[in-house]
Amino acid sequence: MKKAQLTMTEFRIPAALEREIHFAFVSDLHCFDHAPIIDLLQDMKPDAVLIGGDFVQDEEQYEDGFMFLERSARMFPTFCSIGNHDLYFPGDLRSSIEATGVVALDNASTAYQDIWLGGLSSALQEQGLIRRHLQEQIPNLEWLASFSALPGFKLLLCHHPEYYDRYVRPFPVDLVLSGHAHGGQWRFHNRGLYAPGQGLFPKYTAGLYENRLLVSRGIGNAVFLPRINNPPEVLSIYLESHR
Repeated sequence: MKKAQLTMTEFRIPAALEREIHFAFVSDLHCFDHAPIIDLLQDMKPDAVLIGGDFVQDEEQYEDGFMFLERSARMFPTFCSIGNHDLYFPGDLRSSIEATGVVALDNASTAYQDIWLGGLSSALQEQGLIRRHLQEQIPNLEWLASFSALPGFKLLLCHHPEYYDRYVRPFPVDLVLSGHAHGGQWRFHNRGLYAPGQGLFPKYTAGLYENRLLVSRGIGNAVFLPRINNPPEVLSIYLESHR
C-alpha cells in the first residue's frame, strides 16, 4: 500500500446561497492508503465530503476504499459518485456504498443544505472476454436533463472531465467536479501530458475551467508511470454566499 503525500488546494466559488458551504473533494483514491486523507479531512473540517469516483482500484483492491468511505461518513456527511474503476467492484456497488453510511449518487441526486448534489455515473462498460477492456457508452443524459431542471444551485459530480464538452456543457448545471485525468500524469508549465479519454496534452487536467468545471489531480495512480510535478491533492471548495 502506497502512502500519499497530499496537498490541499483551495477554491472559492461565488454562489447564490443563503450561507457559505465548505466541501472537501476527494477523487481517484485507487490503491493508495487512505489514512493521510482522513488526517487532512480532520484538519479541514468541511461541512461535507464529496468523492468523485475511483475509490476502487479493481476487483481485487477495493477494501481500503470502502474503509475510507466508512471512516469519512463517521465524521462528515459524505456523498460519492461512480467512476470507471468502481465498476470493477465484484458486488452490488450502490448497496455496498450505502452500507458504509455514504450517499451513493449513481445517476441520482439529493438535497444538501441550500443546493442539489448529483452524480453522473461513468458510462464505461466492460466488453468481451479481455479483462479490463472497457468501451465508452453514452452516460445517462435523461437523468442529467432532469437533474439540471431542478430549482436552485446544482453541483454535479462527474468523474470524467471529457464528458463536459461532449455532454454536460449544454445543461444548466452551476458547478461540475471531476477527476479521472490524474493531473495529466506528468505536468510541465502547468499542463498535463496525457489523460484517459483526452489523449496527449489534454484540455482538462487540474483547476477551474470556465468558472464552472473544477478538475482535481486526484490521489492515486492507476497506471505504472509515476507522477512528475504532479502531487496528489484534495480540493477545499468554498461556495461563497453572494445573494
